Amino acid sequence: MKCSLRFCFLSTAFLLVFVMSLLFTYSHHSIAYLDPGGLGGIHRVKLVPGYAGMQRLSKGGPYPRGCACRRCPAEEPGATDWFDGRYDGTVSPVWTKENMDLPPDVQRWWMMLQPQFKSHNTHEVLSKLFQIVPGEDPYRSRDPRRCRRCAVVGNSGNLRGSGYGPEIDGHDFVMRMNQAPTVGFEGDVGGRTTHHFMYPESAKNLPANVSFVLVPFKTLDLLWIASALSTGQIRFTYAPVKPFLRVDKEKVQIYNPAFFKYIHDRWTEHHGRYPSTGMLVLFFALHVCDEVNVFGFGADSRGNWHHYWENNRYAGEFRKTGVHDADFEAHIIDMLAKTSKIEVYRGN
Repeated sequence: MKCSLRFCFLSTAFLLVFVMSLLFTYSHHSIAYLDPGGLGGIHRVKLVPGYAGMQRLSKGGPYPRGCACRRCPAEEPGATDWFDGRYDGTVSPVWTKENMDLPPDVQRWWMMLQPQFKSHNTHEVLSKLFQIVPGEDPYRSRDPRRCRRCAVVGNSGNLRGSGYGPEIDGHDFVMRMNQAPTVGFEGDVGGRTTHHFMYPESAKNLPANVSFVLVPFKTLDLLWIASALSTGQIRFTYAPVKPFLRVDKEKVQIYNPAFFKYIHDRWTEHHGRYPSTGMLVLFFALHVCDEVNVFGFGADSRGNWHHYWENNRYAGEFRKTGVHDADFEAHIIDMLAKTSKIEVYRGN
């Protein structure tokens, strides 16, 4: 009888411990979700058990999110409807082996950017190109404990005399575009470059530690980069191009036309025929960086639109071409700054 009582006591004790552990696990490993069926439109928070493999719903994207910066643009949904209604983290800025086939509407739009050129089978061209360059997305691996700070450096004359060079060089990524000379201008524009965005007609040789990001407007541009890194057969598009290009093949990246169109549709809203290179680089940074600081965009203090390395007596004429809408793009930059998504450094 004593043995039986002791067995009952121990069994009851173990049962109580088991029940308490279940309650503890339930309360500490639960996920909150919103019940839209609440009274008066009020969202009620419910708890459901957190099972292994279950993920919290978020505005997803191709890259792991997480940010240790003081300002994290993509990590603050709900802060501004203007930004949230336009930002789409699911569109990759890089054209890779995984996303070679463009949606039909993107393919049509991209082919019409420079329709005078002969069309080619884009998939076949890319397949051959990705035998020469990696065709991988280098931004998938992210450490949420780190802050990836990026400087987007335009070519505006307002950089002259700014003294921003050391500030620019202090970023993890320094992104430049087209000519962007640095020698002799280091005090104002910095001396470091990690990414250089160019199209064939503006391309130049780069040091081995710099990523060449090709912005293609036609399949001929893809044929050119493959040729420039191998046989050197293509020497002319609509202008003379470098037959050979000295860049690090392992760091070559191709700008995704789907991302190009996303900017045209969502951000510049079809103002101009297509976005400027500056816009393409800015939004590339907004999607791969944690903090984005912008230098050398816009006119100088006297309203002149020219490059920092030259005095252009036809200042401002490019704003009348209709290719890009400089005024609307300036408005977009102002809105991004006002909503704390970027910080703009104004020069002279």
